[in-house]
Amino acid sequence: MSRRDVIRMTEPEVRAFLRGTHTMNVASHGPDGRIHLVAMWYGFVGEDLAMWTFPKSQKVKNLRRDARFTALVEEGEDYSSLKGVELAGTAEIVEDYAWIRAAVDSLSERHMGGGGDAIAAFLDDQARKRVGIKLAVDHVASWDHTKLAGGY
Repeated sequence: MSRRDVIRMTEPEVRAFLRGTHTMNVASHGPDGRIHLVAMWYGFVGEDLAMWTFPKSQKVKNLRRDARFTALVEEGEDYSSLKGVELAGTAEIVEDYAWIRAAVDSLSERHMGGGGDAIAAFLDDQARKRVGIKLAVDHVASWDHTKLAGGY
């Protein structure tokens, strides 16, 4: 068995890792062909990976022009603790308020612990000014160096 096979996460491990509280680095193609890379909080609407942002943001402009993305979610401070998931696919810009609000609720719960009525009112107002981004993943690569148990 190769080292690559040893460190690859199973599908349930990938799902559990992505359900953790992480930041996702999302790459899209800028207007000049360069990679545009941004760090985003993400959540879920059902099983779909979801984000929200301003409609005039560069990432939205990029994804409207070319829906392909690559994203990285990772953690670890040294080689033996590195874990990560690379995702690639196509993004859909969502303008449906109910979907955006569901994404916002997921983000709020995951990254801000919910926040109560005051935060809910603020997020409700903000959701009306934003668009959602639904990530349709067609490629996953993963690694979990803790499976090496200190061996290299």
